[in-house]
Amino acid sequence: MVVTVAALLWSCSVTQNAIDTKDMSYLYNPARNVFTPYITVYDEDATTSVITISIRRGEFYFSEANPEGVPMASTLISVRLHDNTAGGMLVDTATFKYDLKREEIGGDYAFRVPLTTHDGGSYTAEVKIIDLIRQRTLQTFIDFERTGIYSRLNYKIRDHFSKRELNSYLVKRDQYINVLCPSLQPDTLWIFFYKPVKDIPPAPSTILPEVTLTQEPEVIVPLPYSDTLPLMFPGEGIYMVSPDSLIREGLVLYNFGQDYPSMTSPETMIPPLSYMATPQEMDEMLTAEKPKLALDNFWLARTGSIERSKELIRIYYNRTLFSNYYFSSYKAGWLTDRGMIYIIYGPPDKVYKNAEGESWGYRKPPVKSRWGSRYTVEDQYLWFNFRKQKNIFSENDFVLNRASTPVSYWDIAIARWREGKVFRLDNPEELQ
Repeated sequence: MVVTVAALLWSCSVTQNAIDTKDMSYLYNPARNVFTPYITVYDEDATTSVITISIRRGEFYFSEANPEGVPMASTLISVRLHDNTAGGMLVDTATFKYDLKREEIGGDYAFRVPLTTHDGGSYTAEVKIIDLIRQRTLQTFIDFERTGIYSRLNYKIRDHFSKRELNSYLVKRDQYINVLCPSLQPDTLWIFFYKPVKDIPPAPSTILPEVTLTQEPEVIVPLPYSDTLPLMFPGEGIYMVSPDSLIREGLVLYNFGQDYPSMTSPETMIPPLSYMATPQEMDEMLTAEKPKLALDNFWLARTGSIERSKELIRIYYNRTLFSNYYFSSYKAGWLTDRGMIYIIYGPPDKVYKNAEGESWGYRKPPVKSRWGSRYTVEDQYLWFNFRKQKNIFSENDFVLNRASTPVSYWDIAIARWREGKVFRLDNPEELQ
């Protein structure tokens, strides 16, 4: 009797999927990450590259449960370096533990990790940042190449007034910096200016000829080199710093506007609506005498409720903010193909990465099949495939392979947003 009942219970069970150890969807899910660091790489000498990990003070967790009884954060940094030119072989590791008093941290704190590298090498650094108090871990991956003396990895930037090293390539109007390239010590720095790229990417199922960014600058400005020369980049666009007027390689800086990467004004909050607003609605908001009122009215027309509008705004612009953080390349993150998908569909449920690109999977409503009295639930996904592009302006440029996703449910997704709803692909009602 007991054996019979046990067998019956087993036959009515639902098959569970095994844990997918190759899934990296956590990389783009802020709810699963305790830190949002900025990470840069600098070639210190012929055999050493230094990875700098900068974390904002507000992201540290401080506890007084220590012998000194003072607010202190405890962080472990672990880096594993893989050489892609040697088949991904592990070539160096480094682990450091830091106990930081709150009073020792200003606006942010920079961890520097030296690693052994060589010219001509192509590397992937697997970085883990562990909050030892909260027992929370962030894992991320940084790709870089040592291409020679003209590489961007030979440059540092610092604030002109405080002399503090900066760990981001974003610059703003009225911000004065110094450019340092001690390994070159050139007589002249050449500044190449390129106009900002603000074209909205086409919908996922729209197949158009691929557009490439020209390597010819709008303006070229020579400046005498000095590591104390104050430089300011007032206009939005792309700035390349090179020691030679004929070489299109060097430090690349980006001015995406004063609010970037966040959005605090109607002028910066309206453009990302291009994915869901009609051309007429966009024109009315962009030319409105009172853009704040026009923006509020757009969202209110979607929901009919102030409270629902606030929730929809929070979700939409949080996604836009993290698109800027995760996907910025030579253009703002929200303008990239990955940013477009991220804003409309949300963080992907599956992410697979390799040297050629990334694949994102969004879970569809599960398919339940029955064999006898046993049910099997099979997860199905909508896949978006992104190919990594090599160009002189960014190492974070990925282009959507639109031909690989002929059915994307884009029109349904936009319709749901316009109805004041957050589109969810795994909701069975969405695809009816």
